[in-house]
Amino acid sequence: MSDKPHQNLAIIGHVDHGKSTLVGRLLFETGSVPEHIIEQHREEAAEKGKSGFEFAYVMDNLAEERERGVTIDIAHQRFDTDKYYFTIVDTPGHRDFVKNMITGASQADHAVLVVAADDGVAPQTREHVFLARTLGIETLIIAINKMDTVGYSEDTYGEIRSEVQDLLKQVRFDTDDARFIPISAFEGDNIAERSENMDWFDGPTVLEALDNLPAPSPPTDAPLRIPIQDVYTISGIGTVPVGRVETGTLNVGDNVSFQPSDVSGEVKTIEMHHEEVDSAGPGDNVGFNVRGIGKDDIRRGDVAGPANAPPSVAETFQAQIVVMQHPSVITAGYTPVIHAHTAQVACTFESIDKKLDPKSGEVAEESPDFIKAGDAAVVTLRPQKPLVLEPSSEIPELGSFAIRDMGQTIAAGKVLEVHGR
Repeated sequence: MSDKPHQNLAIIGHVDHGKSTLVGRLLFETGSVPEHIIEQHREEAAEKGKSGFEFAYVMDNLAEERERGVTIDIAHQRFDTDKYYFTIVDTPGHRDFVKNMITGASQADHAVLVVAADDGVAPQTREHVFLARTLGIETLIIAINKMDTVGYSEDTYGEIRSEVQDLLKQVRFDTDDARFIPISAFEGDNIAERSENMDWFDGPTVLEALDNLPAPSPPTDAPLRIPIQDVYTISGIGTVPVGRVETGTLNVGDNVSFQPSDVSGEVKTIEMHHEEVDSAGPGDNVGFNVRGIGKDDIRRGDVAGPANAPPSVAETFQAQIVVMQHPSVITAGYTPVIHAHTAQVACTFESIDKKLDPKSGEVAEESPDFIKAGDAAVVTLRPQKPLVLEPSSEIPELGSFAIRDMGQTIAAGKVLEVHGR
């Protein structure tokens, strides 16, 4: 594949703040998309009255997305910098697509948060930052985009920067780690080369900041876990589940078990970026074929693991959560939807065990009657149908989740203990 270390990068932020354009520009600047393709997109964009969308079109290659000018699915694209090869997990910004954003961010090591200079912190900016924090994204690069629309003003950049810093402090994201860069993805300022329009800025370009990201430490010593994103039928091969290896190693010849569907078989082939490989490790997005498993035996949300030590299915689980927003109060019996790895399952609050002081993490109250927005708590949840989870202390990749209801993210959390069947 590549002798460079691999990083998964999520591009997050509010709708229309320029995420897709930034992605297209990165792919173009690193030579991953040839000039003539961009030209084609430019003509097509102009015909549709969407001039200026040519870079966004590189990622949004679903017809529906072009018509609407928004990103719906999560596209995977690869590009190389001097030091790493990146898979971009493009994440939608529209509110109705936050579910996909959760799946995208849960596959990422680091993220670029895009904030438009002419708009500042918007509702999805807030939600995405919170999710990034909860889903274990380590480093955030903050690209303050559309600087060309504010006359490349240093003052505006300063204002937006402090607005974002306040937001990061609220969710306890380490702001020292956050790298701020003023850019114009559309014009190409500070992406690959320093912008002459902003000589007041002496920090890195986006590509330099990406090269400066800490290398991921692959969790190969943990047991194999692959949350399944989709299941395809491919002629000549058969049933091919697709997902990202979160932990461990997948080898041809391994016996794997899919939970909670509870089927198992031997791995016949593994494919990555359309090439057959013998094995795959953490961070690799793979398709693999398993002997004797049909398309109807497994589904999105299943997790593959070793047949002799299968992923754990939760009858109930105890978790620590932070409530971001809720119109009233949360009590035992409340049943929202839990989004964990690639699964979405309704779960009932069986008990609220402890209320925590969100600043210190100390117990503030045992068995409270309710919790509300701003509270941190330890709760016990019961999934309404089988769900694979792992304690975040053992396999963090399968131990974090978001709680959604009424079209918004209510809370986010991490699994403390799993009580099996």
